Amino acid sequence: MITPGSEQSANERSMVPAASSATLKTAFSHSAIEPFFTGGSASVSEDQTLLATAYGEEVVITDLSTGQRKHKIKGDTEQVTTLALSPDGKYVVVCSRSLQMRIFQLPECKLVRAFKAHDGPVIVMHIDSTSSLVATGAADGVVKVWDLAGGFNTHTFRGHTGVISAVRIFGQKGGVRWQVASGSDDTKIRIWDLVKRKCVAVLEDGHVSVVRGLDFSSDGSLLISGGRDKVVNVWSMENYSLVKTILVFEALETAGLLSSGTLTSVTSAVSDQLIYTGGEKGTVKLWSIDSGEEVTPEHASIQTSEEVGVSDIIYYPSWNDLIAVLSDQTLVEHTLASNDLPIVRRLSGNNGEVIDLAYVGPVDVHGIQKYLALATNSPEIRVISTETQSSVVLAAHTDIVICIDASIDGLWLASAGKDNVARIWRWTASGIQDADGNEHDGFQLYATFKGHLGSIGGVALARLVTRTVYPKFLITGSQDLTVKKWTVPASAEEPLEVARPLFTRKAHEKDINSVDIAPNDEFFATASQDRTVKIWSVEEGETVGILRGHKRGVWSVKFSAYDKFVVTGSGDKTVKVWNIRDYTCVKTFEGHTNSVLNALFISAGAQVVSAGGDGLVKVWDVKTGECNATLDNHEDKVWSLAHRSDDKVVASGGGDSVITFWEDLTEEELARQAQADSELVEKEQELSNFVFRKEWKNAILLALSLDHPSRLLHLFRTVIADNAEKGSIMGLREVDAVLSSLAPPQLQLLLRRVRDWNTNARTAAVAQRVLNILLQSYPPENFLAVEDIKRTLDALVPYSDRHYTRLSELLEESYIVDYTLRQMDEVLMTQINEV
Repeated sequence: MITPGSEQSANERSMVPAASSATLKTAFSHSAIEPFFTGGSASVSEDQTLLATAYGEEVVITDLSTGQRKHKIKGDTEQVTTLALSPDGKYVVVCSRSLQMRIFQLPECKLVRAFKAHDGPVIVMHIDSTSSLVATGAADGVVKVWDLAGGFNTHTFRGHTGVISAVRIFGQKGGVRWQVASGSDDTKIRIWDLVKRKCVAVLEDGHVSVVRGLDFSSDGSLLISGGRDKVVNVWSMENYSLVKTILVFEALETAGLLSSGTLTSVTSAVSDQLIYTGGEKGTVKLWSIDSGEEVTPEHASIQTSEEVGVSDIIYYPSWNDLIAVLSDQTLVEHTLASNDLPIVRRLSGNNGEVIDLAYVGPVDVHGIQKYLALATNSPEIRVISTETQSSVVLAAHTDIVICIDASIDGLWLASAGKDNVARIWRWTASGIQDADGNEHDGFQLYATFKGHLGSIGGVALARLVTRTVYPKFLITGSQDLTVKKWTVPASAEEPLEVARPLFTRKAHEKDINSVDIAPNDEFFATASQDRTVKIWSVEEGETVGILRGHKRGVWSVKFSAYDKFVVTGSGDKTVKVWNIRDYTCVKTFEGHTNSVLNALFISAGAQVVSAGGDGLVKVWDVKTGECNATLDNHEDKVWSLAHRSDDKVVASGGGDSVITFWEDLTEEELARQAQADSELVEKEQELSNFVFRKEWKNAILLALSLDHPSRLLHLFRTVIADNAEKGSIMGLREVDAVLSSLAPPQLQLLLRRVRDWNTNARTAAVAQRVLNILLQSYPPENFLAVEDIKRTLDALVPYSDRHYTRLSELLEESYIVDYTLRQMDEVLMTQINEV
């Protein structure tokens, strides 16, 4: 709905932005980056194609190569405690606080079996390398082994006096040695022999705290264990004795052995095996068994927050990399190509609340930017690849980042937030190489701007930027009610700190929510909770116009890149387009049922996209005021919008952690519709030709496929009226044969038409003839397979009874006519005889 201002003159209305020659966007498809991990367990298939993660009470199966969700397994109303994906990727086992253990077969996610596994929640689980057995350890202190395909219990081991905290199966296909190692918070490790079905060793005096990591060597001769007592122990499985203790200086959550020969360039001998560990410090480290020393440099794998720890490390002997599961719901892939374990990929399992986003990175040959920068209710900025969903973290802010802005060329990024500081990042070659030797580019901190006394709610970079020209200035607006203009340094070998702005102005009476700069760098706009938007001169820093009209705080302001207009979104649920020649409102769009949190121009200024607290994204025609499309894929407030450089995709992000990409399909939809219209005209002509040539069979089948009820009814009436072939219900045996050999979809469609015709006395005769043939030609099973057959029969039966009753009464009345005529004949004959 559009409501022009009542004070708007004809001259003002004439200044509404003219529609672009480009087709207005009305049809969209969408894809999304959805959260898939809320912490806890994660598991990967050995071929690295599938990732299974706990998502609350549900389990999400993700394509690890693309980051796209493949399946979601519904939960049993209780939180998932642990899960495991079989190495061959054919099964996923899920345990929850309901004490249920469920085995699903992939890829169809078919439930194989569900049963109560333990008397307490299952805490840890491991599937052997052959994907045949699964071992579980629970809070009841019991270790059990299950047949994976059959879902039945094969072994039950009791002996621990505490919660099982680690479990590991050793066995090889065709081998005679099958063992399970289990650790508990009783600090003991027990070795269970699956062949002898008993405990063959208790490893004591090795740990003084909870055992969290267990792993066998490839030949089963060694067992390593890591715990929260900050040590890793190496045990001999020949005599079950302690071989070595390695002090690792952090409480561990996981530990394991790399396959023999890995990273031989940093080991003293091929026989020297390496141990990987992860724990409270948030780093993945490698240790030499022979020397007991760390082989990873101190700077390797440093994380961005001291609060982030490693909760698990996923590794298979056939891999040349490690996948670390972090406590911030992030999965980080490290290559084993060198001992500093460079990060080649980072997947964010949950981006959190997406407050702001912007397309960044260089434009490729197709005019497309492939990276998205996110402000996610965190001090860190995440830069995500829209193709692989791999992310890079930009860390410098000390409090939540509220707003970001990108330069036109995508090579400069500005950020600001609750730490009262603004920063600029520059896209540059980082020199980081992945496993294939490919070099990655990325953002590096360029300059820091300090001076505000409150949170910065809006930041904007100068627009006149090219690959060789840096943004000359930066505008920031803050909760301290001031707006500042900063000069960006021309060059910086190291990140610079700028403390003095070019000017500071008292801008509004309440918080500043948004800042934007005009395409020519002559003006900038500020939007505030005081319900006004102000237009400023960039050069003098003076107010040149005030936009008044919103009844609530203004959340967003954006300039058009093609004309002198701005669009604003407000807490009063409206979107307004303003002419900054005379600072008047030329259009008001109403349609959102909650605050409009963001709005921007697309389609060369001919359309506006708005996002609201109602979770909807709307596309408006600026010239006519109509809502061209309402896009719905969010379950919470939509805070942010960004459009790609080629103007084909709009990205939206919100409080539900979902980032949705709305791709314009208007041209494809118009082409498809034109093709469909052309085919329809051809079929209509073909139908007319069949009728003219009295090819009733082809005509009836084509009328059914076109779903033309009136044409089909006319066909049946014509056949009945013009033909009376003996033994035919419809008048022609050929037509009877057509109705007797319909495909299931055609039968379903014809039954619906018969149902409709049967409701009218003038068309009921045709309906009853067709129904007669159908009931004689098809067995009951065919009718039961028809969708909504009950509703169809419920409509057919009463009207058929009514028609039968009417005809019966008419027949009875015809007897009276016969009787009257006979009586008249008798009287007439009597009179004749008398004469």
